[in-house]
Amino acid sequence: MSALSPTQLPLAPLGAGDLIDRALRLYRRHLFVLIRTAAPPVIIVAAGWMLLSISFRQIFISSATSELFWNLFLLFAAIVIVTCGYLFVLVVMGGATRTLVAHLLRNDSVTARATYASVRARFWGLSLASLIVLIWVSASLLGSFLGFETVVGVTFLVTGLIAMVAPVWLAVIVGVIGTLAAIGLAIWVFFFIVARVAYVPQVMLVEGKGVFEAIGRSFSLARGNVRRLMAMTLFTTFATLSALMLLIVFLLIIGWLSGFNAANTGEWPAWYMTSYSIVGPLSSILLTPVWMLGLSLLYVDERVRHEGYDIELMAARQLGELPDVNVSSPLGTALYSMERKQPPPLPRSSGRVLNIR
Repeated sequence: MSALSPTQLPLAPLGAGDLIDRALRLYRRHLFVLIRTAAPPVIIVAAGWMLLSISFRQIFISSATSELFWNLFLLFAAIVIVTCGYLFVLVVMGGATRTLVAHLLRNDSVTARATYASVRARFWGLSLASLIVLIWVSASLLGSFLGFETVVGVTFLVTGLIAMVAPVWLAVIVGVIGTLAAIGLAIWVFFFIVARVAYVPQVMLVEGKGVFEAIGRSFSLARGNVRRLMAMTLFTTFATLSALMLLIVFLLIIGWLSGFNAANTGEWPAWYMTSYSIVGPLSSILLTPVWMLGLSLLYVDERVRHEGYDIELMAARQLGELPDVNVSSPLGTALYSMERKQPPPLPRSSGRVLNIR
């Protein structure tokens, strides 16, 4: 995608492939800026996972009770750090969307400083919204797991009945089809539920909504976005896993050259265990920006599809933004101002003193 000029705004409804393609093009153009933007929350997650892996391993080899309780405390602290890191990732996603919209609207530079300045302005509200989103995602996982268990249970029952009256190969085919159907149902249920809150941080920083108002707004925008959100998530997941496998293979080669059995975790030295703990977060640092860009573009695309947001952005670029007044309208400002409004000046005194008797 060529650089956007003040007179060019290539916005149109995007399919799943177009969405991924545009995210990758933006990622290539702003590679190091996006890595710097995504690095702080991912580093927090990495630190948490490192502490979790070390403390979990030490629990099973602790010789004293005090050492056991200390490792359990470190394990709990690691879980808290990982959770806070993932919350920070969601917070930064909202700031990244605001930076992208500002780039589309005013051709502003894409910088990590601009993203974190937006995040700082509404940090506590974004943190609360991200916590609600994280709880919602956990509930989505539970719902998808229950759907998976239901279909698998029915499949096993049907397979057992078929095996008693039909050839074994037919029961195997039915079992495989039922298992694949259960996996597909679980994935669809998860994305159908989680898609409702996919745009909460973006709405807060682009439209200036409050926490609960942004949740309602995300529900209204998330109509028909399940397939595109699923495609974006699966692409990013497979890309992250591919990068992770390459890093693990590289680490296994280093272990083999160092003279110990890398396949046996009991022989791992401390430096190797630490290195193994950070390969996952390292791959996430490289590919989390793609997920951020994809979700930001998906938010913009939903507004283009449902509200003609491309026309609104074009009008704002050519004619200037609409005045930021307290009017509830679908044609509000394209990007709300984060500057605090100054109170109106007090009326100037005329200097006369009334003599009332």
